[in-house]
Amino acid sequence: MPNRALAEWLTLLESRHPSEIELGLGRVNNVWQRLQTTSGIKPSIAITVAGTNGKGSCIASMQALLLQHGYTVGMFTSPHFLLYNERICLAGKPVSDQLIVNAFEEIEEVRGDISLTYFEFGTLAALLIFRDASPDVMLLEVGLGGRLDAINIIDADVAVVTSIALDHQDWLGDTREAIAGEKIGIARAKRPLIIGEQDYPCGFEQMVAETGADALYIGRDFSFTDEPSFRVNLIAKNGPMHIDQLPRAGLLPINKTLALQALLAAGLELNSRDSRNALESVELTGRHQTLSYKGIKIILDVAHNPAAASALAQNLAGAERRTLAVASVLEDKDWAGIVLAMGNVVDDWFIAQISDSTRASKGHSLLEVVYNAGQSGQLLESIEQALDSALEQATAEDRIVVFGSFHTVAAVLNIILAEVSSE
Repeated sequence: MPNRALAEWLTLLESRHPSEIELGLGRVNNVWQRLQTTSGIKPSIAITVAGTNGKGSCIASMQALLLQHGYTVGMFTSPHFLLYNERICLAGKPVSDQLIVNAFEEIEEVRGDISLTYFEFGTLAALLIFRDASPDVMLLEVGLGGRLDAINIIDADVAVVTSIALDHQDWLGDTREAIAGEKIGIARAKRPLIIGEQDYPCGFEQMVAETGADALYIGRDFSFTDEPSFRVNLIAKNGPMHIDQLPRAGLLPINKTLALQALLAAGLELNSRDSRNALESVELTGRHQTLSYKGIKIILDVAHNPAAASALAQNLAGAERRTLAVASVLEDKDWAGIVLAMGNVVDDWFIAQISDSTRASKGHSLLEVVYNAGQSGQLLESIEQALDSALEQATAEDRIVVFGSFHTVAAVLNIILAEVSSE
């Protein structure tokens, strides 16, 4: 077998499988069983997280809490911003190229003629790395949906569904009921299922009951208050647990609350002091992340559907400053819904087509939707040029919000980090 560098492996995996997304557990589970046969895995507590929005924030909060309390942790998320290694973390840090390459090689040796997608290969690689590291807890983010996502080959000790909204309808269905059914497919009978959606669709409780999971609903079984202070009321193994004076800044309080309840449902010990410290410092790239660049406030957010855009707009509302938007989405996104959600907080739009994905929406179509919504904007040749144009028109009192996709945010992050590293 040739000695391939990580970049070579990733290029190979991107081109090998006929489709970028192919839901179903048959192929990946077959390979996983072969890998388990060749070498056993020491069980870790596995927590799986699905949801339309909030998955990354919930997992990042859990990782911070676990590390603060002295637990060892492995975290698998997707997609990445700058480096593929971001997807697989141990002890809060991305793993090395060599660890990933070693895992890829092990998968290649046993898969035979079974074709795997890019995501499936990465999922198996993360599980192999966690097998060897044996962390106390594995945090596993669902890539798409839940029931048929590669992550669901793992029978999680605790499952979390953060939210249910319309997104990825081509794969998951065009109703919230259908999408809910896919997401709760990660639940396991007689194991905790933490539910963060408060406005769940018709028939949802019956769907949950049919899984046989021990469901805990936010607002009913556990809760949080955000005003005048952030306080949570949780269920621990020894009874109710209350933590007050939690930090409100950074990630949304609801996702921090889900993280706390999921860890307690897993039987882990948490205390108030360490929980406050962990959630004070937790941050996540591209989730309402604020930077300063060339004297201008830049807000990065991967909001890529109307529900996430509404949350972003709520966070932006109330500030008496002009807001310039640098935005673009992939073609399966509800761009009209996103523009509608952001319309009241954006003063001018700087639109460009994403250049590093074949699923990018056409730039002129994006701009047309902006115009039809009665908004002002302009079309640039690239995300980089859109940022440059926004910066040229911005004053020190303005802010630029970059959103719509991981691809959009990553393009701007690359610019900012390249300039910082060259200073």
